[in-house]
Amino acid sequence: MEEVKPVSKTNNHDKPIFTKHGRGKHTKIQTLDVALLVILTLLGLAIIIPFIYVIAVSFSTQQEYLKSSVLLIPKEVTLENYKALFQDGRIWIGFRTTTLFVLLGVPLNMFLTTSMAYGLSRPDFPFKRSFVYFVVITMLFSGGIVPMYLLMKDLQLINTIWSVVFNYGINTFYLIIMMNFFRSLPIEIMESAKIDGAGEWRIMFRIVLPISMPIIATMTLFYSVDRWNEWFHAMIYIRDNNLVALQLALRSIVIDSQISQQMNVSSLATDAKFSEGMKMAAVIVTMLPIMCVFPFLQKYFVKGMTIGAIK
Repeated sequence: MEEVKPVSKTNNHDKPIFTKHGRGKHTKIQTLDVALLVILTLLGLAIIIPFIYVIAVSFSTQQEYLKSSVLLIPKEVTLENYKALFQDGRIWIGFRTTTLFVLLGVPLNMFLTTSMAYGLSRPDFPFKRSFVYFVVITMLFSGGIVPMYLLMKDLQLINTIWSVVFNYGINTFYLIIMMNFFRSLPIEIMESAKIDGAGEWRIMFRIVLPISMPIIATMTLFYSVDRWNEWFHAMIYIRDNNLVALQLALRSIVIDSQISQQMNVSSLATDAKFSEGMKMAAVIVTMLPIMCVFPFLQKYFVKGMTIGAIK
């Protein structure tokens, strides 16, 4: 017969409690935990170190950059790279154009995505399965660039902001995520509102959207990043120098600085621009607005992605 060990009663919580199976269970660090910690640490360093390198080069001089193989902490901090970048008027035109892309495009994207996702999430929506198939097909096939360019030309939208804004309406992947989120909502809420006489638009704007802030914030962040990084369609449809996108403006500035540096590489003139530093400064300038917005939406980000992707 198995011997039963007595249970010691004590008011001191620091002493172990003896049970039938011996001492109480203690949390132990297993080999798998150590391996995961090492892997995650390496992945974190692989993400952080290049970012630190970009910041360091953007604040360094050309001489210090050439002397150091891996520059992480500049000894001579300078703002000349940012000064040379912002002295060019093209960057302000790029900021204005890209800001218009975001302010005009994101509301259009969100309205089309939320309305279509809500309609496809309703169980009584007619031909819902066929519409979902049509949506999924667009992830694999598209009309192409030439037909879209001819369409924008016939609509007389070439060299206008609207050619870029109207070219991108709904992201299929975002639509599916939002549709799955709406499906996870209790159907009884919408049915009770319908009994009280509310229509579909009122149910969507007054009931569904207020309780769907996690997915709304997540999709707003996704569309904002897409619009902020817009350059391909702007390069195709816009030829006006007063409507150049931010990404294209920074590219032109960096290319001009590289040409200027190559022309002065033999003499190392003091007024020659540090093209690599300007390139890194351009990366920071491009990322900074989105990095400032992300902390305000972070609390909704993970919840919106996990709930919307369950199905």
